Amino acid sequence: MTIEQKVAAHYRHGGLINAIEKGLAELGLSRETATIHDLGPVDEFHIGGRIASSHFLDQLGLRANTKILDVGCGLGGGARFTAETYDALVTGIDLTSEYVEAGQVLSDWVGLADRVKLQQGSALSMPFAGRAFDGAYMMHVGMNIEAKDELFAEIHRTLSAGAKFGIYDIMQTKAAELVYPVPWAANAETSWLAEPAQYKRALTDAGFDIIIENNRRDFALEFFNGIKEANVARGGPPALGLHTLMQNTTAEKVGNMVANIAKGVIAPVELIAVKR
Repeated sequence: MTIEQKVAAHYRHGGLINAIEKGLAELGLSRETATIHDLGPVDEFHIGGRIASSHFLDQLGLRANTKILDVGCGLGGGARFTAETYDALVTGIDLTSEYVEAGQVLSDWVGLADRVKLQQGSALSMPFAGRAFDGAYMMHVGMNIEAKDELFAEIHRTLSAGAKFGIYDIMQTKAAELVYPVPWAANAETSWLAEPAQYKRALTDAGFDIIIENNRRDFALEFFNGIKEANVARGGPPALGLHTLMQNTTAEKVGNMVANIAKGVIAPVELIAVKR
């Protein structure tokens, strides 16, 4: 099994659409009545969910009918939010076939199948023409990719001149051992954390200029504290959430991630760059 196959296998669920439909039913919703906002708790697989997506994507200056690339799109939550909020045309690519297939189904449910196209593939060798996109972003993707220089060079190839590229990744902020498992990896074999300085160097070498950098550690800790309080108040997790994806490993993975953030070992970081 290759590393990319191991990464894809880490995220495989086995019955994702059924699990999401069950969660919607518990909320009194169905595939006919669900909106992107109803799906947000489960299809935005990154720290801060929809709140983080809005903060991050607002910095990209997205415009109506521009062609946007979502690298490591997962279930396509970010892509659907981008399509509906900014009226953009979004193409997503992800290693995990089940996520891509489920994500296209969800796009159809909420009436966005004509503006969101998801496909399975590697971000290191994308089947897109040069300069095909007006902008790009990735959210919590680089932790699973060792060759960030190749990744950014490939993204650079697909973008038009002057296009913005946004990154919202978990990055290494202190030299210390990470406690596993975490949401993106069961162990160090498929985890390639890097420091913001390493990201910026790889971006610059690929032909980008960095214009914004935000460390979102404090936001992350506040976000997870809010989730904990809400779960206590309701007596358990909501009908739909990241536990729908990670199932019975959720508490351990999220708990370890929060502990790693609290110790200053990692933090979610935003980088916004422009193609030269």
